[in-house]
Parts: sequence; structure tokens; C-alpha cells
Amino acid sequence: MGDCWTSGRALDTPLQMHFSRVTSSLALLSIAIFGWSSLSGAERPNVLFIAIDDLNDWVGCLGGHPQARTPNLDRLAASGLLFTNAHCPAPACNPSRTAIFTGISPHRSGLYRNGQKMREVLPEAELLPRTFSRGGYWSAGSGKMLHYVIDARSWDDYFPSAETESPFPRTLYPDKRPLSLPRGGPWQYIETDWGPLEATDEEFGGDYLVADWVGRQLGKEHNKPFFLACGIYRPHEPWFVPKQYFEAFPLEDIQLPPGYRKDDLEDLPEEGQRMGPNRYFAHIQSQGQWKQAIQGYLASIYFADTMLGRVMEALEKGPNADNTIVVLWSDHGWHLGEKQHWQKFTAWRACTRVPLIMRVPKGSPGLPGGTVPGICTRPVSLVSLAPTLLELSGLPPVKVHDGQSLRPLLQNPAREWPRPALTFLDAPGSYGLSTEHWRYIRYAGGGEELYNIRADPHEWNNLAREEVYGPTLNRLRALGPSEFAPLKQPAVRNLPALGWRVLKEGEEAPPSKPDGNPFNIVFVNSGDREVKLFWMSRDGSSKFYGSIAPGGQQRQQTRPGAIWMVADATEGKNRPLGFFEVGDRAARAVVPGQ
Repeated sequence: MGDCWTSGRALDTPLQMHFSRVTSSLALLSIAIFGWSSLSGAERPNVLFIAIDDLNDWVGCLGGHPQARTPNLDRLAASGLLFTNAHCPAPACNPSRTAIFTGISPHRSGLYRNGQKMREVLPEAELLPRTFSRGGYWSAGSGKMLHYVIDARSWDDYFPSAETESPFPRTLYPDKRPLSLPRGGPWQYIETDWGPLEATDEEFGGDYLVADWVGRQLGKEHNKPFFLACGIYRPHEPWFVPKQYFEAFPLEDIQLPPGYRKDDLEDLPEEGQRMGPNRYFAHIQSQGQWKQAIQGYLASIYFADTMLGRVMEALEKGPNADNTIVVLWSDHGWHLGEKQHWQKFTAWRACTRVPLIMRVPKGSPGLPGGTVPGICTRPVSLVSLAPTLLELSGLPPVKVHDGQSLRPLLQNPAREWPRPALTFLDAPGSYGLSTEHWRYIRYAGGGEELYNIRADPHEWNNLAREEVYGPTLNRLRALGPSEFAPLKQPAVRNLPALGWRVLKEGEEAPPSKPDGNPFNIVFVNSGDREVKLFWMSRDGSSKFYGSIAPGGQQRQQTRPGAIWMVADATEGKNRPLGFFEVGDRAARAVVPGQ
């Protein structure tokens, strides 16, 4: 069965399996290819839990972009149940992955943003691998499953070593960065860059090493059932992969995103108009790098798909092929110009709709007949994955889980499903809501958007202001939550630290070059003398913003590129000591002892 899975080198033509072409004949194809055997009722199935980072619907079987090459993902979809209306719990890595692994929705946990720390907000929450371990499973993982941590206490084994709390194996990057996209200012995420590498997959490392480690576990016989997590990092930025994956997409042939429309902001509420345009897309366009960026994203998807093929080949060739549940998901989507936006963080479908595939073998306690290959168009949330997997494996439910088990849809994808799928933005009270044919977006400030997805899949026409849709709006509003946990701000100690730059005698701090949206910096005086805080203006003059006592703190709103100078406040002097340059996110600025 290993020759069913394709490598990056083997594919010469794109596989374009669009939604409209997937039919019930896939069931016969899957049975012919895989030939699953039944398990005894007492035997628990293994679980292979695959996450692909930042993958939107640019997948062959979802039809998001006509040039996407995802033969292995499409083959997996053809062998299981493909959910074409699946949505992430949040449009950012940390809140989405935390909700998936804890089963707790962001609007109940209070974890809405990447800058928060999971264990600070949810110190005692049990993650899915630990729940499986309690149920007699061996829980192991590799690669990025949580937000840049491993959470060692939740796993029996991990690669790289769980004690490092760094989920990334060695990865090849260019010696000189940026390679393709010059930084437009301090607001720009340094990893927003792309380009081909003169390297083999093995030399590149990264996801290749993750797939290799996971594949070796799949090739073994185990004395316990396993919960095995595989975190494939691409197509997360930066989009550097071996050049063969770029060569599959000649630059002159690159097509723009199907969902892009230049005038797609005029009918949005004020909050939506602020959410849409950002500096990234404008900067990428000004540098003439839009098609190059699309090429990098497509190449990174193709690479990720090839790594998926390695994992699936190892499963099918090994001793666990017939008794392993396979689940594939992405934490959220990605904008490449739709709504004039780049990156994530929005409630539009380009960001909330994600691939979700589930394949359940016959004999599984919660689904003895296994999955029949096909498609489900009902709205589902990834927060349902935890309760679903526990039920499928015959393990008891966990009371704190918010999601509804998807087992009924795995039994009958066409059954009635009145529940919406919710995606929560970073401000409590802001969310997107998906039903079978409608999309409703509500902002904390009261702005609303309404789209008929059947007629308008790219959300080009906001219907919220049209009187005729009042009853539809009322019905959808009633499906949304009315209570939201407050945002839990991260402790100062958990904020990233800004670098301190010492000023020599007679040296002056440079002027500020503020550029970007405001956020807070916490200044901490760790010395034993009072200091004064000054903002450096664009012309180099200084403006006093307060004194900080020894051991004291001051929270200050600022912007990327701002310069904050610190002076000695003792004996009435204002002797400059040093300065901080603000980066692209909230941080702590620790003034060292004098």
C-alpha cells in the first residue's frame, strides 16, 4: 500500500480534486485501496493526530486555489470523511490549539490571544494526550502541537525532547535574512519571508525530521494503544522549503487568490474595515512580491503534503494500519490578500475555514462500522475533536469539554445538525458563526456582517444592512453566546523582553520612528535607584512620561519603532542611562541595576 502515497519529486502534474468532483465513488476507491479489517470489540484503536500549521482551504479536495498540489491530503480525504465546513476555535495559533487540546472554548477559558500563556490561564487543565494516557494509552508527539511549547507533563514521549519545551528540530534557513521581502519597519514579523533552498528534504530538516520520527513510531508494534501527534509546521512562515517545491509553481503561471476583490471593504462595518487592510499586504504589493509570496505559500503546502505522505506511507506499511484512527486538521487559515488582509486574526472564512478529515477503522468502540468515505457539509468546530476522539476510543467523556462529539456525523454525514461552528476573535464579544449556508460575524463594538455562503462563498456581499434579512440576523444572533470570559492578561514575567541598550557618556538616544498599531509595554525598574522615563520624538527631542521607583513598574501604550529613554533621577539629575526600541508586540522592558 505504500505506493499509494506520493513524494514531492514524483508528482509532475497538479492533482485538482475539487469539491464538486468528489462523489460517493470515493467509498469504493478507498475500500479497494485500503481494505481495512475489523478489530475485536475489546481492542482500543490507536489515534494518529495530525496538525498542519496555517493551512487554509488551498487544498485540492476543498478547491480553495486551483494550483494547490496536495495529492496525499486528497488521498486521505478520499479514504475518510471530509468536513468541508469545519472552522477553527480562534484565528490564531495559541487560542485555537489550546481549545483543541483542552476541549475548552476560548470564550469560556479567557484565552483569546497568542500573547497569553496557556498554563498561566489554565494551570490545571488536562490536555488530550494526558487524558489518553490515563485511559491506558501511550501518548507521544513530535513537532508543533501547542503554541511554541510542548507541555512536557502531558506526554509520555516527545521529539525533540519534551524537557526542552521547544517542539522544533533543526531546520535549515538562509544564511542572510530577509531573503525576498525587505522589512518595511519594526511592525513587520521577521518571519514574513520566503524563497527556495538548495537542499534535499533531509538536509532541510524541520518537518522531514518530524515525519521521520512519527513514521518510525508507526512502524513499530506497541504494547499499548497509542495517541500519536504529528505537528507539521509548514505552511507556517517563513516559506523556505527545498527548491523542487517552488519549481512546481512557475512564477509566470501563478494565479491570484480566487477570493480576492479590490473593492471588498466598502460594505463592511467600521470594525471590519479596520480588521481588513494591514501593512503586510500593502508592503508586499509595493515590493512587487505578491505572486512570489503566493508561490512560497503553495510551495510550502506542497512540501507539507509530501511530509504527510511519508507519515501515511509509514502507517500503511506498518503493523498499525488497520486499527488506527486518523485525524487531520489545521489550527486556522490564512489571508493572502482577501479583504486586503495578510496573515490571520480575522473572522472571515479565509481564516476560519480549515481542512478536517477523520478516518475511523472498523471495530472502534464508538463507531463499530468505521467511517464510510464521503463528505460532510454540516458546520463543525475543532473544539469537538477531544470529545469525539474519546467517544470513538471508548474512553469516558470529560465534563469540561465544550464541543459536541462528531460521532453522529461520522455515522451519518447528512443527519440534521442544528449546532453552529463558532470562531472567537481576540476581543471578548467578537466572533464568527457558521451554519450550513450562512456566515454571521459580530464585533464587540456592535458591527455585524452577514453572508449567504451558498451564493457568496468568498463573502463579498455583506447583507447585514438589508432589511429583508432581519429575520435571518435575529435567528443567527440567537445562536451566538451571550457571556464571554474576560481576557486574562499575561503576567509581566511572561512577556517577551526588550533589549536594553546602554548610552555612553555624552551619547544621545535616537529619535522614534513609530509605525504600526498601539499596544502596551511594561517598564520594570530592577535597580535600587529611581529612574525617569522619556519618549523620544521623531525630531529627537524627549518628552517626560513619569518616574519609576526602585522595584516599580509602569505600563505604557506605545507603537512599533518607538524609542524610550531611561535617565537617572537621583539628586535632581536626568543623566541618560540607556534606551529601549519597541518591536512588533507587547513586551517588558527591564531597566538593569545601575
